[in-house]
Amino acid sequence: MKKLLLALTILITGVSSIAQDDFLREKNLSELYPFYHGVASGDPLSDRVIIWTRITDDTLTTNSVTVEWRIATDTNMTNIVNSGIGTAFEANDWTFKEDVTGLQPNTWYYYDFRALNHFSIRGRTKTAPVGDVDSLRFGVVSCSNYEHGYFGAYRHLMNRNDIDCILHLGDYIYEYAVGGYSSNIAGRENEPPNEIITLEDYRVRHSHYRLDQDLRKLHQQYPFINVWDDHESANDSYKDGAENHDPGTEGSWADRKVSFSQAYHEWLPIRSPLPGDLRIYRSFEFGDLINMPMIDTRIEGRDEQGGAAEASDPTRSLLGSVQYNWLTNNLSNSNKQWNIIGNQVMMAPLELVGVVLNYDQWDGYDYERQQLLDHIINNNIENIIVLTGDIHTSWVNDIPHSNYNAGNCTGSAGVEFVTTSVTSPGAPIGVPNFVIQSSNPHNQYFELTKRGYGILDVNKQRTQFDFYYLDDILDPNTNQYFGEAYLVNDGERCANQASGFSVRPANSIVPLAPELPLPINAGIENLDYQQFIVFGAYPNPAYDEVTFQIYLNKYEELTIQVFDMQGKEVFTDVMSNLHIGVNYAKLNISTLAQGTYSFVIKSETNVVSKSIVKTN
Repeated sequence: MKKLLLALTILITGVSSIAQDDFLREKNLSELYPFYHGVASGDPLSDRVIIWTRITDDTLTTNSVTVEWRIATDTNMTNIVNSGIGTAFEANDWTFKEDVTGLQPNTWYYYDFRALNHFSIRGRTKTAPVGDVDSLRFGVVSCSNYEHGYFGAYRHLMNRNDIDCILHLGDYIYEYAVGGYSSNIAGRENEPPNEIITLEDYRVRHSHYRLDQDLRKLHQQYPFINVWDDHESANDSYKDGAENHDPGTEGSWADRKVSFSQAYHEWLPIRSPLPGDLRIYRSFEFGDLINMPMIDTRIEGRDEQGGAAEASDPTRSLLGSVQYNWLTNNLSNSNKQWNIIGNQVMMAPLELVGVVLNYDQWDGYDYERQQLLDHIINNNIENIIVLTGDIHTSWVNDIPHSNYNAGNCTGSAGVEFVTTSVTSPGAPIGVPNFVIQSSNPHNQYFELTKRGYGILDVNKQRTQFDFYYLDDILDPNTNQYFGEAYLVNDGERCANQASGFSVRPANSIVPLAPELPLPINAGIENLDYQQFIVFGAYPNPAYDEVTFQIYLNKYEELTIQVFDMQGKEVFTDVMSNLHIGVNYAKLNISTLAQGTYSFVIKSETNVVSKSIVKTN
């Protein structure tokens, strides 16, 4: 038999140390069948919340699966308050979302799914409060690049169990190819290995991220409110293109926008608009305490980035006229104590000896920024807080409007808290701290090198932001520590250093959801036979390589065979260098003729078959 493969490569995940090896080769993933990506919830309102899961089963011969869901007030799922039946479709990448209604405000709930005679793990979520609200706490994160480190920030947030919701301010995934923006950690490579461009590419990248156990477990325990930034599509994106998009080699930007946004809405627990509608800007209310508009400074209305001349051009926009009017109306009509804007790029100016450092930020759209700040000041809209990600560093800024004076806190429109990244590297400016601060007198705090997350603690007296940092993101078991905290007092427009980190009252803590699903129904077979799982198989854009994403429940050799449409075996080999956990097997098929082929992977007890069409 002619050997057609030029190479068979198994990418081993995590071999650099015992700690990493144990962490990455997560045991018992097969117990999650067919919900390997876990569960998630998001966009909480006072009477409803989105719940999410994904079905994975390579033996399916239909294009849909029935999914049952239920939601309860206890971890054992005995006090069911709502339930229903829906369908996961292949056309939606087998993802399933339900907007569960009829819930009580300010209430923790537990939920799960059932499909193919198996239960998912139970998730935990919480609805928004109404009426008189004393305090709320949020975890704040951004910029989680898989190849730059482990998601320890997610793990520490999950273990805190003292927050109500996670705010993800963008760059949930990154679009780069393997090594394109990376710390080159062994076993921490992107999938697919190419830069993601097509719908299938974006879907696989989301799937790859969601197999990270820290991210999966954080989604399991808290509702998320997500907005995208640029790397969910391509670096420095705007409505008509991106710095990292070449129409000549990567196709039209319009097609890429449709692909990335579809995958985003499929894989995240976001309340999605009608198909084809790219809007993600929306607003949330938390009783009388918080009005929270979440805006889109990337795709909705942003004109292409320019320079100093373009920044002052009144015809150019960051938000677009429709979203700008929506935001100003939202702020004008708010009757909440705090107006907290979820935002992607830094709003306050950032200069070095009078030179703007980054025109991708609001600095590049100064005319529109000034119009927005004028609206806030002229309409006496108080307690403006802006939450920002994107820049991979930590900042606390007053937002200067006119005649700003740091000494007596005049001329500021509000305060901006910029959270650092989960993993993406900072950009030390390379000048003394006093030069940065003298160039930006509105800046109260900055830290340029540390990774981590923020805690936003809001009550009737003040809003406080705590910065937490990780010792070493290259260590999957890294410790965390408290960095600094700053607060804004009710009725003020400037930040002050806090005396220490904020604390949630102990009597408000509720149990986490269990890590494993309910036992399999009586009469349903155990999963011991399922020694390996194929999460997916996909060709690269040139269709000369196929990658299989394989999870091994316990060690064994697997055989792979390739058959043509006449049933003739054209290749066979043994994959012997696998390990427990997630593996990626890459097969070079460049010498195969065009046509449809059946790829069969089997062990002594299990067989999985995938049909793939080679088009060139």
